[in-house]
Order: sequence, then structure tokens, then C-alpha cells
Amino acid sequence: MQSNLETLSTLERRLRVTLPAADIDNEIESRLKRLSRTVKMHGFRPGKVPLKVVAQQYGPQVRQEVLGDVMQKSFGEAVRNQNLRVAGYPRFDLQPPADGAAEFQYSATFEVYPDVKVGDIANATIERPHLPVSEAEVDRTIEIMRKQRASYEPAQRAARNEDRVTIDFRGTVDGAEFRGSSGSGQQTVLGEGRLLPDFEANVIGMNVGETKTLDVRFPDDYHGREVAGKTARFEVTVKGVAAPVLPAVDAEFAKSLGVADGDIASMRAEIRANVEREVKTKLKSRLREQVMQALLDATKMETPRGLLQMEIQRMQEGMRQEMTARGVKVNDDTQLPADLFEQQAQRRVNLGLIFGEMVKTHNLYARPEQVRAMVDEQAQTYERPDEVVKWFYAAPERLREIESVATEDNIVAWALGAAKVTDKTVSFDELMGKR
Repeated sequence: MQSNLETLSTLERRLRVTLPAADIDNEIESRLKRLSRTVKMHGFRPGKVPLKVVAQQYGPQVRQEVLGDVMQKSFGEAVRNQNLRVAGYPRFDLQPPADGAAEFQYSATFEVYPDVKVGDIANATIERPHLPVSEAEVDRTIEIMRKQRASYEPAQRAARNEDRVTIDFRGTVDGAEFRGSSGSGQQTVLGEGRLLPDFEANVIGMNVGETKTLDVRFPDDYHGREVAGKTARFEVTVKGVAAPVLPAVDAEFAKSLGVADGDIASMRAEIRANVEREVKTKLKSRLREQVMQALLDATKMETPRGLLQMEIQRMQEGMRQEMTARGVKVNDDTQLPADLFEQQAQRRVNLGLIFGEMVKTHNLYARPEQVRAMVDEQAQTYERPDEVVKWFYAAPERLREIESVATEDNIVAWALGAAKVTDKTVSFDELMGKR
């Protein structure tokens, strides 16, 4: 085998490979002989089909299989000999051989991983968020849970925020109806954000039986493209107003949250533990985002297009699955525009390259004791923690996500030691996004 490497750009390479044609012909003949021992063809007994007949029937298919295998194998050998790190998948171009040629040639065009030099973040400032969980946060969480379990009773008054209203509506844009422009007996809870803000603001204050005409502008990024950025005129009639009735914080309420004996103190302790876990996760996520951005800002690199395309395809498939899970019909050939995902995909690819370099350079690999501590922490949220721990360790692939999180924790810890860090107390609403 002979190979010649050509540099096309900073990352793109072309490898030209030459192989003896006789080796390929011998492999094709060998596979056809093996196939002739088992192939079934009309008019011949199994194992008695003449090789010439097998070659006529299956020769082109076998040749394609052999060429594919030969190119993959020889390409792998060539890149190892050249000490290349291939990023993404190569594009093979077969050069048609002349009749009786003694050599078989092909080229493979591909990208290599960039040489990543992680930038200095000594001058970067990272705010380390802090939020102590108090009884006030527990009370707020209980209030949210009460609202989630609210019942509704008819109210003889105008609609208010948090009421459940029943409405009939009909909308038009430039005098024409559009998809979803009308509905009868539709129920919604005011303040939950299910309606457009201008629409909801006009419904508040309306009484049962009242009809109002209102103009509502759809956001420019509205999911219904036919009305995005346009103003619709709606005629709305309120058919019913129901006020929320929250359950009392008593033993029955505690039981509804899984506290078997209905003890209020136990319920509050469990809620506090859950809030503390959620706060810890949110704080950790916010800190991690700042570290990632600091590393991205400090590190300049060229993103391999092959890796970028692979990540875009993964994100497109993830979006298809998410849409299907939400009941949106998505066909296999539905095209989701690549440019919607490109920026986020590039961020992910670059971070992956940066993380990989940092882990190798600074020995930031996940330690077994770290992984075990994280598994134990997750297991504590289940009724039988020991069984959960055993489940994780029963198959190594289940630990990969935990190991990845532990590795990222090590990267964050390293970055906090390298950058300027200021502590900042954040509010509960800010951290939780006013849930």
C-alpha cells in the first residue's frame, strides 16, 4: 500500500491511497467461492452452483462490499501511519481503474482535529452564585404545590388573575381566519402564560356573558409562521369564571405529597430537602455556564465542519423526538433547518474540544470516589438507595453520564482556581426563574 497526504486547508486533508489490484481481485474471488457453498439458486443443488454463475449474479454486490472494506481498512492503516486524528467521517472518491490495471486507487478527504490551546482565563471574572435555603423558600414551594392542586368554584364577579375562565373566541388577520383562530368552551387559567399577554390582559376584568373585541399582535418569533408579527382582531365572549380554592396544609395535603403518616413536620423536611437539591443544581448550572463561556471567550479555534455537521444532525434528531413526544406529527423526511442549530452545535463541539484538552493537560479525569459519591447522592432520592447503586454499577455504560458530570465538576473547580471569582447572593425568584 502506498499513500500520499495533501493539505487542503488548516484542517482539511486529502489522502491518496494506491493498492495492488490483484489483492482486491483475490478477495472478491475468495468471497464468491465462500458464497457458492451456501447460496441457493433455482436449478442447482445447494453448494453446487458454478462459480461463474454465482459471479454473474452476485459479483457486482460482492465487489462493492470488498471495495468498501478495503478502503475502510487501508484508510485506517494510513492515518495511523501518518499519526492523524480524523474529525468526523471521510469522503471517499474511487478512481475507476483502467482495464487490466495493476493498481487500485482512491482518495479520502477529511478533517483533522485542531490543535487546541486553551486560553488564559486569569483576567476573566466569574460570579459564584449563592442562595441559602430558608423557611421562606419552603413556604413558597408549599404555596406553589397548593396552587397546582387547586380546585375551582364558580365566581359571580369579573375575572381576575389566577381564575379559570371559559371563553369562546374568533380571530381574523386582515379579515381572514387562520389556523387556531377560533374556539368554543376553551378553558384556561389566567396568569399561567397560555395566552398571549395582550389577549390575557383584556380578558382580566371581563364578566360572564360579556363580549369584547380586541386587537392582539403576535410576536415576530411566534410558532405559527402565517401570523407571526401580524395583528389579529379577536371577538371574545366569557362564558364562565371560576375562582381557585387552595387545599389546606393539613395531614391530607401531606399524604397527597407522599408522606404516609401525614406529619406536617416530615412534609416540610422533605420539601426543604428537595428545594435544597434543586437550588444546588441551579447554582451549579449557572456557575458551569459562566466557566464555559469564559473558556470559549479565551480559546480561539477553527471548528471542524465534519464534527459540526454530526452535532447538528444529533440535535435535529433530538428535536424530532421531542416534537413526537409532544404529539406533533413529524415525518422521517421532515427537514428541520440546519441553521437553527448551527450556533448551539458549534458551541457544543468547541466546548467538547476544550474540555478534552483540559482533562488531558491537567489530569482532570473523574475519580472513582467522585463517581460513587454522585451515585450515592442520586440514590438517596429513591426508596431503596442500595438497589439503585447496584443498578448503576451493574453496567459500566450507566456510569458514563455520571463520569461526564464529575469531569465537568473538575473542570469548573480548575477554572475557579484560575479566574477571578466573586461571590454573589441571588434571590430565589431569580434563580428559579419565577417558577
